[in-house]
Amino acid sequence: MKCSWQEGNRITLLVNGDEYYPAVFKAIDNAQQKVILETFIWFEDNVGKQLHSVLLRAAQRGVKIEVLLDGYGSPDLSDAFVNELTAAGVVFRYYDPGPRLFGMRTNLFRRMHRKIVVVDETVAFVGGINYSAEHMSDYGPEAKQDYAIRIEGPVVQDILLFELENLPGKEAVRRWWRRRHRPEENRKPGEAQALFVWRDNGEHRDDIERHYLKMLANAKREVIIANAYFFPGYRLLHAMRNAARRGVRVKLIVQGEPDMPIVKVGARLLYNYLVKGGVQIYEYRRRPLHGKVALMDDHWATVGSSNLDPLSLSLNLEANLIIHDRVFNQTLRDNLNGLIARDCQRIDKTMLPKRNWWRLGVSVMAFHFLRHFPAWVGWLPAHTPRLARVSPPVQPEIETQDRVESPTRWDLRVRGPAGRGLCPAPLRRVPVPIERCVNSPGRRWSGSPRRALVCGHAEWFLPAPAPSCPQLTARVPAARPPVPAQDRSQPETGNRRPNRAGHTPAHFVTVGG
Repeated sequence: MKCSWQEGNRITLLVNGDEYYPAVFKAIDNAQQKVILETFIWFEDNVGKQLHSVLLRAAQRGVKIEVLLDGYGSPDLSDAFVNELTAAGVVFRYYDPGPRLFGMRTNLFRRMHRKIVVVDETVAFVGGINYSAEHMSDYGPEAKQDYAIRIEGPVVQDILLFELENLPGKEAVRRWWRRRHRPEENRKPGEAQALFVWRDNGEHRDDIERHYLKMLANAKREVIIANAYFFPGYRLLHAMRNAARRGVRVKLIVQGEPDMPIVKVGARLLYNYLVKGGVQIYEYRRRPLHGKVALMDDHWATVGSSNLDPLSLSLNLEANLIIHDRVFNQTLRDNLNGLIARDCQRIDKTMLPKRNWWRLGVSVMAFHFLRHFPAWVGWLPAHTPRLARVSPPVQPEIETQDRVESPTRWDLRVRGPAGRGLCPAPLRRVPVPIERCVNSPGRRWSGSPRRALVCGHAEWFLPAPAPSCPQLTARVPAARPPVPAQDRSQPETGNRRPNRAGHTPAHFVTVGG
């Protein structure tokens, strides 16, 4: 699959979770047919519970929902949290889950790092924001600075087609002679244009990096790159330095207060090379930076999930949107320049570490490592990541038949030539598959899986019902009046006695087909 530039889109910049989460939740609440959600992190905190609620409401009103989480980024969701969604019909998958070794996650490489939401083929969201309270401004000093976009228009169809083709069993056949795609050229530049690009470990291994390289080569006045985890390959570093040397103002915003100390150490190894080449480096000091955005001149911009580090450029599954629009470009520019003016410290030559043989050797090794890292990774014997679907919960079978039950009564009747009567066989409960829980033909039960009474002659609601009792029907009461006093003394068994009127109560709703 390869996407092309699409015109006539409506693109809105969303800054942090304060703007992103309300927009996503509103779109899901308005969904009528289908919701597809992919994310790296989903925590069971306040934000995660809100997402859980809106997805559950959508599923209960019949919306088809597919969720894909990364097995490394989201390993700690509770069974009750997930089972409530799967019981309502949500298709819940993990990308390459793996067991912990001595409490540590082992499935580090080849992560599903995309953050995508598609609603009803009309609205989509792409960016770098996960579902966690860390992306809210009121989280505290550790709140992350991040970006995403809301899209309406023809490019949503491209995103949806990409998602559908990557479902299990729908993957395109990989051809060895189709390994790389050239960056799609915008032959008719205009406004409100968008291009969906992604990175995988098949035919699109370096698509996002190639768009960055082409942007730097075509820049004429200004380039601003804000990236949380900056440790790119040699090609991209060389392109940034070349752009600065030909007079382009190249501004790089990196973390000054990183969430992982190694991030700052790695980025500072590159400062000498970039600053002496004319690149302006700014460290964002207010809080951790998590954005993955860039812009060029007055029309080009990109927002997505891809960092500029070896993991994102060589291993992870990523997705970005390339935008050609002056209004959006200016909106993003104003935001980034505001960060530079208020919360960033510029790195000048006086702040650079002194040159010595040790630092020179480390820098040379880092350059060559970055240059050849993608090829080395390709040689590694790595397993093919798998998608693991979470099955809906199944309640255990109740084996005792003379246990005292709640006031809600079950009744089983046999329809036959002899008329209507009670089945004399002992009754037992069995779980009913959610697909078979119906009130009437063609109507799904929106709640959790129900249970049915089954007589000893046949398992009426199981996938292969026995033909020995073809007239057997099971019925469940929708609402039953209080049990009379004379009946409360008797234990609730499978074979109930008729009441004083000579018949069993008839407050029933049919369960099963």
